[in-house]
Amino acid sequence: MTAPLRSARPSELTAGILAAFSIVGSALALAYEPMKVMPFAILLALIATGMAPPKSRLPLIAVAVAAVCFVAGFTIAVLTESPLY
Repeated sequence: MTAPLRSARPSELTAGILAAFSIVGSALALAYEPMKVMPFAILLALIATGMAPPKSRLPLIAVAVAAVCFVAGFTIAVLTESPLY
């Protein structure tokens, strides 16, 4: 006998959507001015991590991607002498 499927709570679905938006925003910050985009991407990732259940991986991946893109975005902007904001 198989166990019944557990339906996801609305907060879990919202956390996944926020994490996905954070990953997209972090990637966008690499090509656009990072100071305008990165704070919102980091904030979305942290909110998604707070809303998610303890064993979910997508919000944690969003925080890691935001951190890496933060460093990479500012490094790229400084090396190419692009405006930061």
